[in-house]
Amino acid sequence: MTKHIKIFTICMCLMILLSPVSGLADDAEMIKSIMALRADVESLYTRIDENKEKYKAQMKSLNLQIADSDAQINRINTSIKLADQELEKIQDKIANAATDNIELRPMLKDALVLLEKNIRTGIPFKVPDRLAALEKIESDIEQETITNERALALLWASYEDNIRLTSEIGLFKQAVTIDGQNVLAQVAKIGSVMLFFATPDDRLGYVVKDNGGYTYVTVNNKEKRESIMALFDALGKQIRTGYFRIPNALVLTGGAL
Repeated sequence: MTKHIKIFTICMCLMILLSPVSGLADDAEMIKSIMALRADVESLYTRIDENKEKYKAQMKSLNLQIADSDAQINRINTSIKLADQELEKIQDKIANAATDNIELRPMLKDALVLLEKNIRTGIPFKVPDRLAALEKIESDIEQETITNERALALLWASYEDNIRLTSEIGLFKQAVTIDGQNVLAQVAKIGSVMLFFATPDDRLGYVVKDNGGYTYVTVNNKEKRESIMALFDALGKQIRTGYFRIPNALVLTGGAL
């Protein structure tokens, strides 16, 4: 950088010496211009050097990041390979265990069929989710991804959940079918005997049993609507005991408007 500045200064001086003399004032002005230009050149070269250093630092940082990323990718690939190897070992163990306990399968299938029937014919509370859980167990048994003992434990837990639902009281959200349309509604479940609903557009009602299935019936009577709203309000406040006046919505009898 200094070499370039020196050459620039010498050239400018020669230009002054070779130019016609126009007075001391003009010479002084020319010298000031030369000095200003020299300062600008020095500033430019300084900035160039600074940018070069900055660029070198950035490249070094990027190279380090690339190396670190490559190392992380290699570690992840190694972990995936080890996980795949462990998965193969576990699947082999499951397959061997399932073969050793093949006699449990008929019992498991019978238990799955009975529970599925109970869910389909019982109160329509989160039926798709409950059936999906059973289908997952059945699929895992067929594909031998779990042992028969594990399937039995999961199935037993499903039976316990089904029994718990018969006495559970609370507010939930699920899709209900009203006038042929599926609507996400808030439902108040009273064990396994009554199920009330409240839609976002203020439709209120309950479930009745109808020809082997269930129908969601809306209520228009003012007094009954108020009693249903009072039930939702109480359950929303975690009040589950006390005296409630509600419509007859027993699914066993079909209820009555």
